[in-house]
Amino acid sequence: MAAYDDDNIFAKILRGEIPCFKVYEDDDTFAFLDIMPRSNGHMLVIPKAKATDLTDIDPADLAGLMAVVQKLAPKLVAALGADGFMIQQFNGAGAGQTVFHLHIHIIPRWEGESLKPHGTTMADKDALAELAEKLKGAFSG
Repeated sequence: MAAYDDDNIFAKILRGEIPCFKVYEDDDTFAFLDIMPRSNGHMLVIPKAKATDLTDIDPADLAGLMAVVQKLAPKLVAALGADGFMIQQFNGAGAGQTVFHLHIHIIPRWEGESLKPHGTTMADKDALAELAEKLKGAFSG
């Protein structure tokens, strides 16, 4: 396994060097909208701890990350009126991982709606900004 790269895009987002559409943050985790969403509201939850993938994170940090995923997912579904949600998480290039900082995808799902392919279509930035504000409100309660 490769060593953690401090110059990966998510590390830069955490340091504030690259903008994102943040929807949630606490002491240990950070959540933001995917700019190439598979469905409306597709978001990423990442640990602030340096970890390349699922095998490279302290179990306590992983537990905290998953607790946030568990807390945010139903609020995301409720805020968007989705029928459910899907969790995706990739480990290694062979599995489709393209950013080597552990991240969990929460993807809202609607019955009968097809997902867009992973990482292919850039979303409208104004629409993402508007959605991020809506979700911040939903996640603050």
